[in-house]
Amino acid sequence: MSSVADKLAKKSTRQTSAKQVRLRLVYIDFWSAVKLSFLAAVALAIVTVVSSFLIYMVVQTTGLIAQIDQFFQSFSENGISISEIVGLPQVMAFSAVVAILNLIVVTVLGAVVAGIYNLAVKVTGGLLVGFTSN
Repeated sequence: MSSVADKLAKKSTRQTSAKQVRLRLVYIDFWSAVKLSFLAAVALAIVTVVSSFLIYMVVQTTGLIAQIDQFFQSFSENGISISEIVGLPQVMAFSAVVAILNLIVVTVLGAVVAGIYNLAVKVTGGLLVGFTSN
């Protein structure tokens, strides 16, 4: 009597023919490109804000800002305090502004690239992409 494992082993030894299909990408939907680039920009914005927070915390923990404060205060009599200029609220506000600008730029850039590709397809014929069934 053959077991289930023997039947599965026989099935796995059969070779299946891999069918290849070659398709040509001749159009990118404008709104799909805008939505996809917006989602990529949101991910980039989150990474920007989180990484700037982590970098600030590492610099603050190592005492680098305090050393820079002492360095600048040794040159000036009034005592310019870098820690007042480069505090956590200022760093987070700056990273939020950069993230919002990146959000706008990446979204518009995705739309522009989709439009340029759709125009270039008329000259080049599109991008040839191959797919297999495996």
